[in-house]
Amino acid sequence: MKIALAHFRIGETDGVSLEMEKWKDVLQQLGHEVVFLAGSEGMTQAYVIPELRYKHPMNEKFVFNAYDKLLDYDSEEEFAEDVLAFARSIETKLLEFIRSEAIDLIIPHNLLSLGWSLPAGIAFGNVLKSTGIACVALHHNFYWERDKYARPTCPIVKEWLGRLFPPDLPNIRHAVTNRIAHAELLRRRNLRSTIIPNVLDFDQPPWTKDDYNESLKRDIGVSEEDIVILQATRVTERKAIELGIEAVAALQNKLASPRFRSAKLYNGKTLTERSKLVHVLAGMPESSYEYSEQLRIKAERLGVDLRFINPIIGHSRLHSNGRKIYSLWDAYVIADFVTFPSIIEGWGNQLLEAVFAKKPLLIYEYPVYETDIRDYGFDFVSLGNRHHIETDGLVSVDARKVDEAADRMAELLTDGERYDRVVQHNYEIGKAHFSYDSLRILLKPLIEEAKV
Repeated sequence: MKIALAHFRIGETDGVSLEMEKWKDVLQQLGHEVVFLAGSEGMTQAYVIPELRYKHPMNEKFVFNAYDKLLDYDSEEEFAEDVLAFARSIETKLLEFIRSEAIDLIIPHNLLSLGWSLPAGIAFGNVLKSTGIACVALHHNFYWERDKYARPTCPIVKEWLGRLFPPDLPNIRHAVTNRIAHAELLRRRNLRSTIIPNVLDFDQPPWTKDDYNESLKRDIGVSEEDIVILQATRVTERKAIELGIEAVAALQNKLASPRFRSAKLYNGKTLTERSKLVHVLAGMPESSYEYSEQLRIKAERLGVDLRFINPIIGHSRLHSNGRKIYSLWDAYVIADFVTFPSIIEGWGNQLLEAVFAKKPLLIYEYPVYETDIRDYGFDFVSLGNRHHIETDGLVSVDARKVDEAADRMAELLTDGERYDRVVQHNYEIGKAHFSYDSLRILLKPLIEEAKV
């Protein structure tokens, strides 16, 4: 079959884009021809419908008026007309894409579940209904999981969300990434779904230091004596990056204590007075300006050397305007430890990335981790599963949890045998349960069912 994988964007370092590329690999291994459809193609090739672009100015206008305040329209009816007109434009181009590319099966990722683009959801729903084309809809996230979409500004938005995200059509097979979503989709919409977790290609060559990435530390001003703590996620509020900053600050204090003075690190290097702890944020900034500033201020207050390095991190290696751009995987190569303190995740790409890269991981035990991941027996440093939202909007956990986590991080960084044992243990679990083999086993019958 010829299969189209569709999303707002592709060729970026966000989790959905990365997961789509894994699906493409596996579907091609199963003998299918696969193309991407998106609003922007990033560092790859795709059939582009510009109206699907994640940050399209018209969609950002719709999002604000739908979920924040109906400010740009005199009435709900006027707003609805504008949304539907934009949807018709997407619909026309989507129909042309299906016809011209002779698509047999379409797999939208999040387009029919999140509620970020009302016109996209309406357009895809209309096309699926009018054409009857086979569809496997993968829902990484649902609108009801996000506070942003909880209070629509007008009844029509609530109606669209409840009826079209996702639509109930006979030609759609639904897939979700976790047990919580599976249960909620059944409870809310009486729609059954297949659970397909995130995966990673554990058979690919390891991410290692080479002639290209050997300069990355220098380019971000980090010396060989420094310890790099990596946060690889997008910079956005639900990733709770402030928890990572707190843990790094506590770790810094631990390593500066007499107990660890002149300690030998896991990699054979010696901890010296010149050794700095550097907290590196490699992901795309998609938060409000206020949140990024809050992170900067918190890091400065706690004495954490925080670096936003996304300007030189991309989907793939390249040279742009005389500047060397590194891949996200290069960031893992220079890391000594990885932080992943998200409070909400549909699954968690960065968790598997750290496992594959053989780096120890600091996590917050978000709900999907508790239901879908914890029982596999990974050995991660934990900040617990209870958090609070402070008056400034930042996330906090019990100070004792931060201190305990910092203790364990320090012990791992200064015990090579334990460090190697933990990361190898995690790698073996990841390879056994979350490899491409796992995805193939789940996808093959789902695709066959969708064809019927």
